[in-house]
Amino acid sequence: MTKRVGFIGLGDIGWPMAAHVAQAYDCTVWNRTIEKANAFAEENKATAADSPAGVVAASEVVITCLPTSKEVLDVVEQAGDAWAAGQLLIDCTSGDPAGSKQVAEFLRARGVGFADAPVSGGVGGAERGELTVMIGGTDEDAARAIHVVDCFAKKAEHVGPVGAGHAVKAINQGLLAVNIQAAAEGLAALVKLGVSGKKALEVINASSGRSNVTENLFPNRVTNRQWPRTFRLALLDKDVGIAVKILEDNHVPSDAIGTAGRAFSEARKILGEEADHVEFVKVIEAKAGVEIQ
Repeated sequence: MTKRVGFIGLGDIGWPMAAHVAQAYDCTVWNRTIEKANAFAEENKATAADSPAGVVAASEVVITCLPTSKEVLDVVEQAGDAWAAGQLLIDCTSGDPAGSKQVAEFLRARGVGFADAPVSGGVGGAERGELTVMIGGTDEDAARAIHVVDCFAKKAEHVGPVGAGHAVKAINQGLLAVNIQAAAEGLAALVKLGVSGKKALEVINASSGRSNVTENLFPNRVTNRQWPRTFRLALLDKDVGIAVKILEDNHVPSDAIGTAGRAFSEARKILGEEADHVEFVKVIEAKAGVEIQ
């Protein structure tokens, strides 16, 4: 039974995930900003390591939650000889399938298992321990990963071989972007025709056009003009780019997700790196000359 779990990457969503890990296991953490790792360790009764190798050496299972697959490969390689046969890396980064296969190959040569396990549910889901986790890997590695991520997951599902978890997450993000763009455009038009945005949402959410975007994101962030920053638009832009590449590599049409990808890339340039993903709506509103209320 796993007792020692390491966590690398204490960002907005990584911190609350790691807090759940620290409650369930002996936990060692590392973050690029060492002060953040020290603060986490003090607050959560964990141990802060001074390098990725320190986390690996102290752990049976290591979880990474980093910006991209490139950073994951970097820290995995930095740990080098600290990896030992029988360990498992669970990568909760919203990465790309090709990158996860690279990491898995590096670890496999050292007898280390790998599961790509990106999450959905945002910071709120992480804080509540109610994330959805999509896991790619062998049956054995996935089963072991599910047992560990259960401490911060409401649903953890083995979806296929290495890379499958990252593929499912990317397509999910593509659908999220399409829904945000479509809802913003449609509601902006309705407001210009004199329809209340709130009233339009009430009708849509009792009809076939409803989605999580119209049922939750727009009522709680757009029509009430509240813009909490829970997931950066820049990260969604990155994820949608991965989704488009998956579609193109597999010779599948990418018209809808590709259009959303271009729109979110443009919005990222306009709104900057710190904007929340739902603030994309502001770009549509500015072009339409209305506010969706």
